[in-house]
Amino acid sequence: MMKCETWTETVSWQEKMGGVMLTYTAEDTTETALYLDGQHDAPFARFLLPKAKEPRSLLLPLEMSVCGEHHLCWTVGEGCQLQGWQFYPASQVVTGQNPLTNMDFPDPDIIRVGDTYYMISTTMYFMPGGVILRSFDLIHWEYCTRIYDILEDTPRQRLEAGNAYGAGMWAATLRYHKGIFYVIFVANDTRKTYLYRADDIQGPWRKSEIEGFYHDCSLLFDEDDRVYLVYGNKQIHLLELNAELTGPKTGGLARIIADSGDSDYLGYEGSHLYKINGKYYLFMIHSRKDRWRRVETCLMSDSLTGEFTGGIVMDDDMGRTDAGVAQGAVVDTPNGRWFAILFQDVGAVGRIPVLMPMAWEDDRPVLGLDGRIPQTICNLTTRPGYDYKPLWCSDDFQEDQLAEPWEWNHIPQLDLVTLGGGQLRIRTGKVTSCLTQSRNILTQRSLVPACAAEITLDASSLQAGDAAGLCTLQSCWAWIGLRREADDYRLVLHSRRSEDGEDGVERISLPWAAKTVRLRAEMHFSPEADWAVFFYWDQENWQPLGDAHPMFFRLDHFTGNRFGLFVQSCQQAGGEAAFSRFVMQVLEQ
Repeated sequence: MMKCETWTETVSWQEKMGGVMLTYTAEDTTETALYLDGQHDAPFARFLLPKAKEPRSLLLPLEMSVCGEHHLCWTVGEGCQLQGWQFYPASQVVTGQNPLTNMDFPDPDIIRVGDTYYMISTTMYFMPGGVILRSFDLIHWEYCTRIYDILEDTPRQRLEAGNAYGAGMWAATLRYHKGIFYVIFVANDTRKTYLYRADDIQGPWRKSEIEGFYHDCSLLFDEDDRVYLVYGNKQIHLLELNAELTGPKTGGLARIIADSGDSDYLGYEGSHLYKINGKYYLFMIHSRKDRWRRVETCLMSDSLTGEFTGGIVMDDDMGRTDAGVAQGAVVDTPNGRWFAILFQDVGAVGRIPVLMPMAWEDDRPVLGLDGRIPQTICNLTTRPGYDYKPLWCSDDFQEDQLAEPWEWNHIPQLDLVTLGGGQLRIRTGKVTSCLTQSRNILTQRSLVPACAAEITLDASSLQAGDAAGLCTLQSCWAWIGLRREADDYRLVLHSRRSEDGEDGVERISLPWAAKTVRLRAEMHFSPEADWAVFFYWDQENWQPLGDAHPMFFRLDHFTGNRFGLFVQSCQQAGGEAAFSRFVMQVLEQ
């Protein structure tokens, strides 16, 4: 049964309308339709409204170019009460698709300062690290800054005594308190807890340490100026810090506030603690106990000494079987609405942020729409017309500084790197037969559903035993490039598959008469399988080299597959490769 609500006003819209904010309650999921000027033969727009026990404001995309005075008629289902609506011009309404970045930005934490949203993500062993993105609508993001060039100048992070794969900077918290930005995280290789502070988001950032090691820690500044950490796996601990933020406060509050109990799968971790409207909210990731599937839980308490109660607030895999969406942050908008950003494992590309609306019922968060994450998302922008820089780039290497999307694999040895004038030149400083132990691999993230990278390689300064080219970097890596032998060059496809040793296997080797070559690698991602294919330019066409290389998200690296430019010496250090005309493309699958 449908009932009709009518509302009339005189409007004079000078630009196209892009959305409508409906405020309503609904006993169950219901449909609403908008009619104009009494024309009831077909609605101007239809929307499905999720259940809402308490008044909920939901922004819905709408294209409306009509002007003048109009009679608006809404039809809604039984049990639904419309309490208000507001139209917004297209210049203020932004729509997008989940997942957000299509790239590997895991463990997101989000804050809003004024009209700007900031998101920090795990960068592990890539340098510079602690990447912070910026947005004015929560949907589109661009690089803002990184909090350090080098985390710790250790042998592992320099690839001199082992490596920091799967370690380095993990799961940071980003906070803004009394005019200061704070970032806190641990590094699993150094076993330290780091605290960075800055008066400006762009830095400079000041590094200090907090005594102890606090896995997946979150920072809370309470209204009485006391400061707390929550941290842990399975058991979540609350710890009060001293005023200097250098360690636990003597005699301060220290207690376990959550325990996920026994399970064959992941227990509570990835904690984020908030105080909202006088209550404390603890968000955590864990797995369901009946099978491996990440979910998000929120527990609430009236005080930090009281009991935290609650349960699962998001259990959705968005159609990727049991690849649940969880771990992240919640944030409010300038007009008082709320969103959550969590991540999803999307195979070999990595872990990608996902945005969902959030409401409140009985002081508890309600994530998504009827418990599901919408594919299409909509929000108001605080900067209409803003032009975002992409999170990936092509590069002609004309400048003497790298573009923002580039990151080095581990700490680079920059005295071996020359940049500018149209070339990136990298000289080797060590001998290694393993690609992933080679220093100065320069990387960019890959994108779903598919992407490609091209590079021109000048191998004339390689020494015998050297190789250089374009790789897909993860634990199961692959590369296409030139290898210098005593008297000639070989065009090579070399890869490491799951069954191979760390040096991998040479799959194909062809004689190559020139000292230069143009190379191409493509990465393709799907729910069924992820793979890379490699090509070389024969002066007329791209020619494939070898079979497709299977790609995986392996936990020993714990990052998505990336494109990398590399040079490697297997016999004697000192050879040099010159790279030019890097082109990156987003492909259709």
